[in-house]
Amino acid sequence: MPLRVGVRSSKVVLFGYFALLMLVGGVLLWLLPTWNGPGSLELIDAMFSAVSAVAVTGLITVNTADFTLLGQIIILVLIQLGGLGIIAFSTLYLTAPRRRLSLQRRAFIREYFVDSLEYRPRKILRNVVASTVGIQLLVAIALYPAFVEAGGARPGFTALFHAISAFCNAGFSTFRDSLEGFATVHSVTIPIMIALVLGGLGFVVFEDLARRVTKRRHVLTLHSRIVLASTGILILLAWASFYFTEARYGLAGLSGGDRALVSLFQAVTPRTAGFNTIPQGELSTPGSLLTIVMMLVGAAPGSIAGGVKVTTVAVIIWAVIGRTDDDGDARLFQRRVPESVIARAMLFVSRAILILVTALFLLGITENLVAGKEFSFYELMFEGFSAFGTVGLSTGITGSLSFAGRIVIMLTMFAGRVGLISLAIPSPGKHWRNLIDYPTGEVLIG
Repeated sequence: MPLRVGVRSSKVVLFGYFALLMLVGGVLLWLLPTWNGPGSLELIDAMFSAVSAVAVTGLITVNTADFTLLGQIIILVLIQLGGLGIIAFSTLYLTAPRRRLSLQRRAFIREYFVDSLEYRPRKILRNVVASTVGIQLLVAIALYPAFVEAGGARPGFTALFHAISAFCNAGFSTFRDSLEGFATVHSVTIPIMIALVLGGLGFVVFEDLARRVTKRRHVLTLHSRIVLASTGILILLAWASFYFTEARYGLAGLSGGDRALVSLFQAVTPRTAGFNTIPQGELSTPGSLLTIVMMLVGAAPGSIAGGVKVTTVAVIIWAVIGRTDDDGDARLFQRRVPESVIARAMLFVSRAILILVTALFLLGITENLVAGKEFSFYELMFEGFSAFGTVGLSTGITGSLSFAGRIVIMLTMFAGRVGLISLAIPSPGKHWRNLIDYPTGEVLIG
């Protein structure tokens, strides 16, 4: 048996933070006067709403418009705390006053902030909070006139709610049909798209870009260049694809300009955003497949968004198409990507696929076999990918899921938010490192 030495893990704290936040949020939604819809709010629906808000997903079993102002405020707070938690809380915990950063804690921070930023954690935290609040306020100001013109109640709160929900890539809306009523309203969809993209870039990229602007000789890190290039390529390719594939389906009847706007929004929103301006059930087969792929990919590491991350996919694709040397290292933007990074990327995606397959298998049992519902495999797959990618898009079956099915989706959202690495911790407080191991064996692959 290999000899192992336990290594203390700080990631469990993040696990507990999100679990506690979801539990408290669900109880508050259930006990306080937060419900204004028909009947009473069931505990499972309150918990589902809280989990979806903290996981910044946007899947709902009851309409957010049916919550009172207090209920919507609680949901908004949960979105903000959940969106910033994976970054801001980890920084606060790891850099508490009078606490020195051990080598392990430095390595943990590096997973979120890259080497160049790990020695200035307090400044990172200030920048995270300042940039988040600043962008959200600017987006709210931009949205306010459109919501005033729309004539709804509390346009100021509505603008702020959607600004926070958009930047946190949460997808919650106070409108019953999300943003379908504003599909061709440029003053709503454009600010929302800008917030979605910025929220998905990550604070590492923000700071790197700021350095590039203020310091003439500063060169963007490889991380930033991959994130920016991958994000741009994904949006442009998806935009063109949706524009042509959905001409006779989800975008039927729209003029050229409106079709371009709506297809651009559809290209942006699957990458963990969750807002929709067209019903997802009306997409063509190619459009549906592309949406599912985009939900799995997600946005950038260290951002509020979910998914397996664009950098992970970019590194794997680059390796798969044969852009590696004899040592397994890849070359990107005149930088070397070690074989160990490529291996971790493939392991990360493998774990994601394992979780997704498990979730889909369980959903098939709970819905089709036990509950006797007639959901298609596509509908269940769309729901599962949306939950794991913390996206929030749905073909419309979320509210019809059984009790057990809702539990499965809640667990899948939790897995997608907290992250595969935290979920893979072998024990609540320990990591293990082999000092003495078995001899190497030969295994044929392929």
